[in-house]
Amino acid sequence: MPFPVTNASLARALAQRGYAEPTSVQSAVLAPETEGRDLLVSAQTGSGKTVAFGLALASTVLGENEAMPATQAPLVLVIAPTRELALQVHAELTWLYEFAGARILSCVGGMDARREARLLAQGCHFVVGTPGRLKDHIERGNLRLSELEAVVLDEADEMLDLGFREELEFILSAAPEGRRTLLFSATIAREIAALARTYQQNALRIDTVAANQPHADIEYRAVRVVAHELEAALVNILRAQDSRALVFCATRDNVRTLHANLVARGFTAAALSGELSQAERNAALSALRDGRAQVCIATDVAARGLDLPDLDLVIHADLPTNKATFLHRSGRTGRAGRKGVSVLLVPHMRRRRAEMLLREANANAIWVDPPTPEDIRAKDEERLLNHPLLGETPDEAALALAARLLERTAPDVIASAFVKLAQAHLPTPAHVTILPPEPAARPARAPRASTSHGPGPSPRATVSNGTWFRLALGRKQNADPRWLVPLICKAGGITKQEIGSIRIFDRETKFEIAPHAAQAFAASAAAQGEAQIQPASPPGSAPPRPHFDGPAKPAFNKQKGPAKPHAAKPYAAKHDGKLNEQQRRRRNKAGKP
Repeated sequence: MPFPVTNASLARALAQRGYAEPTSVQSAVLAPETEGRDLLVSAQTGSGKTVAFGLALASTVLGENEAMPATQAPLVLVIAPTRELALQVHAELTWLYEFAGARILSCVGGMDARREARLLAQGCHFVVGTPGRLKDHIERGNLRLSELEAVVLDEADEMLDLGFREELEFILSAAPEGRRTLLFSATIAREIAALARTYQQNALRIDTVAANQPHADIEYRAVRVVAHELEAALVNILRAQDSRALVFCATRDNVRTLHANLVARGFTAAALSGELSQAERNAALSALRDGRAQVCIATDVAARGLDLPDLDLVIHADLPTNKATFLHRSGRTGRAGRKGVSVLLVPHMRRRRAEMLLREANANAIWVDPPTPEDIRAKDEERLLNHPLLGETPDEAALALAARLLERTAPDVIASAFVKLAQAHLPTPAHVTILPPEPAARPARAPRASTSHGPGPSPRATVSNGTWFRLALGRKQNADPRWLVPLICKAGGITKQEIGSIRIFDRETKFEIAPHAAQAFAASAAAQGEAQIQPASPPGSAPPRPHFDGPAKPAFNKQKGPAKPHAAKPYAAKHDGKLNEQQRRRRNKAGKP
């Protein structure tokens, strides 16, 4: 279905950009019943919301005219949560209204506020900005809203999450009451609905996706990894996929560490986090957009509003905290009809959390193992055999040089050199541990570990046919399951559900690990340098020898010989000389000797 756009200038801009058919959100906002009304729209990230509200505003600011009217104060105000999203919206509206002669300005934090004030004084049709900077310009009198005809809140849920409620309420209160208000959000939560009721009039609600519905153009994968091999698994996934990727971390420190490690391995990577200056952020984004960087490592906040072209892969190096974060992260790929892949790195001890997250997001993920070095080498060979240069027709200069090479060098040597040159820039794959498959029916949640210090059976013994390990801590070191279980879980990267029986002896403790987790547990404990944890035989097969110090020796006095037993003296004889007068009277009154 072609775009239902009647304005010639906008239709020309769409045709020049190759827009042939509208997305679902674009069709919804261009329906006849939406004209002139306030809109409350929920749509997925990457569904074309910017072009959607740009087209929806045409009836308000253009009407039947092909050119924008002359004005000093802005007609449209677009509010975005982050600088990157605001600049992206500015770029989209610039080409969409290019042939209409619209003047569009951006006002965002981190830029020169005085330059923005001078441009606002010269007049414009659209202003796109972040809440804090827009409020500042309004308070200083640089931004006048007297002629405003429409306000757009893009990613309203993120603005509330970032704490911009006060700024939004200030801006909306300062806008004329008769303006249109278009509110776009990934989800219509309670706070968004309350904001809409306060500042919109008879708004038309548009839901372009079903509740809890994941992105249809994204393939979800969950990769089983050993806890200490997260970075190795990430390296192999990036190598195997060989496409532009966005990697999410939970903290700035994780971003900094992972970025340094990937660069050291030979990846062209850029980092985005809140600690970067605006100039550093712009440099990183420029490297990503022009292809100088293949991988971007970012925190959730830093990546909000980030739109990278040709982004095919999103990797969650740290598990998302909730369903909304997971869907928003994943929504960075699979945009504008392109297919994408969202990968969760799941250590064994976080599997239950990952399963719950996928279930809440209604995402059907494929559980896979990380690519091995052998898998990556096979993919490298396939990519080399299908290298684009091998399908091109060589020019005369290349043929002449090839002929000279063949005169001096054997063909197999030339082919070998080509292979080495083609793969010289590729980072080396990392070794990864392939975990055994999960059992068909996972064991039920086990009770807490026994607090008994004896070698008898523990109430935790819900693991059958497990593998036994020993820990060089026992009763002599006050070993207790209450602190042994967390120690074992941390050392081996497992959960307490994978721990079976625990036997505590004088100088060691033996414990049982579920069969499906034993291999990963041993590898993780060895990698973390836990020399105190070693494989062991079951307690019944080779019980530890009891500690025996021999028979008790009698006390011996070098001068007087062995001590001789003596009869106990009567109480009065032992203590009478130590009693005071009052104590003697009490004893006498009681009739004691």
